[in-house]
Amino acid sequence: MAESDPGMDPAARLGAAAEELGRVLGALEADAGEALAAIVDGCAGALEGGGTLLFCGNGGSAAQCQHLATELTCRFTTDRAPYRALALTTDTSFLTACANDYAFEDVFARQVEALGREGDALVALSTGGRSPNVLSAVRAARGRGIAAYGLTGANGAPLAEACDAALVVPSADPARIQEAHLVIGHLLCGALEARLGGFR
Repeated sequence: MAESDPGMDPAARLGAAAEELGRVLGALEADAGEALAAIVDGCAGALEGGGTLLFCGNGGSAAQCQHLATELTCRFTTDRAPYRALALTTDTSFLTACANDYAFEDVFARQVEALGREGDALVALSTGGRSPNVLSAVRAARGRGIAAYGLTGANGAPLAEACDAALVVPSADPARIQEAHLVIGHLLCGALEARLGGFR
């Protein structure tokens, strides 16, 4: 039975979801090592150079941006100096003003233009890889000498192709993609802590 089968009991539903997520992560492990290494290297280099990691995404991806920026500015697994990270999804006054006065497509790009500096890095999350505001942010970043890294799903070629490096989760199911993105985000945070330690 599929996880979405209405007759499935909660325990069986959990088992089906876990099985599918395990399959997705296994396929990702086989293909994503080079891209993950490039993203870790790029983000570490930005921080080591005094730059900031910027995160953007919509909906559940926006929540993950806030989660990951918090892991970096507060702590993940070790007590250490805070790392410079900012979720571009949190300022409701800016987001609503920009969407109202310009366009929703501009809500991340305009922040990149205002806050981003050459040597920073942008991490863009989009399960479908086609969100106009996320793609616009990537274009704005790369136009300012800011490396752009993407996390997307199986149908996310537009985002993956626009970025310096991207991890493409081999699934079209938004729930599985977002779950995999959280695993990837935690791997990134852990790798940065291992690489940078108490870096200031």
